[in-house]
Amino acid sequence: SDEYFRRIEAVEFSVKSDDGKEPRNFRKADLVLVGVSRTSKTPLSTLIAQRGLKVANLPLVLGIAPPPELDEAPADRIIGLTIAVEQLCEIRQARLRQLGMPSETNYALREHVREELAYAHDLFDKRGWPVIDVTGRAVEETAMIVLDTLRERDKGSRGNKSATKPANSSD
Repeated sequence: SDEYFRRIEAVEFSVKSDDGKEPRNFRKADLVLVGVSRTSKTPLSTLIAQRGLKVANLPLVLGIAPPPELDEAPADRIIGLTIAVEQLCEIRQARLRQLGMPSETNYALREHVREELAYAHDLFDKRGWPVIDVTGRAVEETAMIVLDTLRERDKGSRGNKSATKPANSSD
């Protein structure tokens, strides 16, 4: 069916657009997820894409400006992801162990993680993007929050359009 092919296309788009690989896809995406490393961007993108939305995601790196193509994406389709410092440190330390790397690298050090999250929050605030905290949440739960956030924004934008329509002259 058409729905099946729409979902397959969305999953393929999301795979191609994972980790900011295709920045030009930001403007074509139904949703762009932005956050520091290990905030569940890829699994969230995949899960939401299975529902038929084209999802791109971008990892934020401390001190590196996001690609200019991000400014071409509709701001109402971008969501920031965050997580508690302690949980992110634990996740990153586990990742480093898995890779056989020393746990003392900046990637998992509390102060560096705190700075990364502050950088991300500053960007989110400046751009006015909604922020979803993934701390202690299953990917499926976070996906539902993301989809609810998009629905609320869509409702709000429809409400604003009707509020700006010219008044009927007979009123």
